[in-house]
Amino acid sequence: MDVVGETPDIEFASHFVESQRAANSGCRYMLAVHNRRTSSLTVLPTPKIPHILTRSVKALKTDPGESAPSALAYREARTALGETFGTKKARAAIRAEERNRVDVNAMQGVMQHVMDGIEKGAENLMTTEEAKETEDSNRLIPKFNATTSDPAEVYPLHNIIPEAEWKIINTSEFDTTKLAGDMTGLLPTARPEWIQNHLKSLENVSSPKAARKTWKLVYYVSALFQLRWITGRKGLSKDIIHRKMKGVPTIIVDGLLSRFTETSRDNSALYVFNGMETKLLAYLLALCLRVDGYASNPEVIARDLSLPAARVNELFRNLGCKIKKMTEGQLAKAGLSKSLGNTKMAVLTAPVEFPKVSRGKKARR
Repeated sequence: MDVVGETPDIEFASHFVESQRAANSGCRYMLAVHNRRTSSLTVLPTPKIPHILTRSVKALKTDPGESAPSALAYREARTALGETFGTKKARAAIRAEERNRVDVNAMQGVMQHVMDGIEKGAENLMTTEEAKETEDSNRLIPKFNATTSDPAEVYPLHNIIPEAEWKIINTSEFDTTKLAGDMTGLLPTARPEWIQNHLKSLENVSSPKAARKTWKLVYYVSALFQLRWITGRKGLSKDIIHRKMKGVPTIIVDGLLSRFTETSRDNSALYVFNGMETKLLAYLLALCLRVDGYASNPEVIARDLSLPAARVNELFRNLGCKIKKMTEGQLAKAGLSKSLGNTKMAVLTAPVEFPKVSRGKKARR
C-alpha cells in the first residue's frame, strides 16, 4: 500500500524499499489512547508496517517540458557571450574557430561524390607486382632473369651482346696468337689492367673453344672501354667515333652508339653521359662478371675506369652483387688467388636481389 500526501509547498510519498527495510528491522506502529477522565495513556500494538516517506519541494521540481540546450545552441550562446564581453584576443580566437569549423551537414551532400572520385582514381593505381615490374624495366642494366638460381643465367649473354655483334667478332687472328703481348694489337684498347690480366690468363687456357669465347668477351669489354674514353662528355660526330674505333666492326660500333649515346639537338654530335654512361658501365661490369666467374675485383676496375671505388661498388650492387670478402674455399672454387682473401669482391648471387630504392632522409623538425 502506498501513502501519499502534500502541503501547499511539499509533496510526500511512501518509499516501498525503505519501508520494507524498516519493517524487517522490527519497527512497528503503536496506537496511543489517552483517557482524559483518568488522565491515563494506553499504548496498543497494530499490524500495520511503517511507511517511510520521501519529500520533494514543489518549487524545485523541473518542468518536464523543458529540455537541456543542444550543442549548437550552447555554442551559439557561448560565441555571443564571447563576442559581447570577451577580450580582443578571445574574440579573434572565436572567429578563427568559426572559420575552421567543418559544416558536417553541408559535407553530407558531397561525401558520396568525394568517395566516388577516390574509387575512380584508385582504379588507375598500380598493384605491388605492377610497380615492381615497372621499376625493374626502368633499371639501367641488361635484361635479367629474376627467378633463376644460377648466377650464369641472371644476365643471358645475348641480353648484353646482341647475337649479330657476337657472331661478327673475329677469332681467326686470335687462334694464331699465343702470347698476351701479341693479343694486345688485336683489341680496340689494351690499356686497362683488367684486360691485361685476362690476356695473360688466356695463355694458359687449354680448351680452344673456351679460349675463343673468353676472347670475344674481352674484346667486347675492350670496345666498351674505348667508347667511353673517346667520347667522354665532349661529344663527337659519328664519323669521328668510327675513325677512332678503327678495326672494330661497323655493326658493333653502330650498335654501341645506338644503345649508349645521346644525340645533340642539331644531331651533329654523340655523347655518353649521365644515364647513358651508367647504362654503359652496367653492361661493361656485367661482362666482367661473366669473364671473372661472377666474382670481380672492384678495386682493379675502379682504377681502369678512373672512378672512386665507392661508385664502382654501387654499380655492382645495382647489378645484384654483394660486396664482401670471400673464403679460401670460395676463392679456390672461382679459380682466384688466395691473396685476394682480404679484398672485398663483387659477387653475383642468384636469385638476384637489387638494393631497395632510397626514399631520402626524413626532414628534421
